[in-house]
Amino acid sequence: MVLFIIVVTAVISVYAFQRPEIMYRFNFSPYQIFKRKEYYRIITYSVLHADWMHLIINMLVFYSFANVLTFFFHHYFTFINSGLLLLLFYVLAVIASSIVSLVKHKNNVAYQAVGASGGVSAVVFACIFFAPLEKVLFFGILPIPGIIFGIAYLYYAWYMGKKNIDNVGHDAHFWGALFGFVFPLILNPSLFNVFIQRLLNW
Repeated sequence: MVLFIIVVTAVISVYAFQRPEIMYRFNFSPYQIFKRKEYYRIITYSVLHADWMHLIINMLVFYSFANVLTFFFHHYFTFINSGLLLLLFYVLAVIASSIVSLVKHKNNVAYQAVGASGGVSAVVFACIFFAPLEKVLFFGILPIPGIIFGIAYLYYAWYMGKKNIDNVGHDAHFWGALFGFVFPLILNPSLFNVFIQRLLNW
């Protein structure tokens, strides 16, 4: 399932690089979603990317964490196939990460966004929930405990989303990350005890 998501995202993104009309038709445009009821955009924007670097970074991070998350899903949620659960989780994360931006920019004709970052953030933070003390490479170099990385990431995404001074979807990063952390608790609230116990073992 991990490779399926990557291949679908990569193929559609690369195709859209050469077809601007595809990028325009399926990107995340809150105005078009509300005005023309093009609700499919809430999902389709996640398989589009602005350029090669955007695509490669998102899919590399997704691959690095999604395989681990599939293992956790298989271990803790035996009532459903772990691959199907990953797909369901990822789609819901993409939707959840876009809701705040959807409302915030519903009257902004110019606002558009693409990329899987919200869903990828959710995958990363779900892994942090299950293994909060495992090392995450900060900037791909410095290994720090996942929980520390998570706190720093959330603060940065919240701060930059509030400032709104660049062209990055910080709101999607923030809410996608929170969704990823909360999702396991929705399926099994008792897992919060597991999370706390792992923190206490620091």
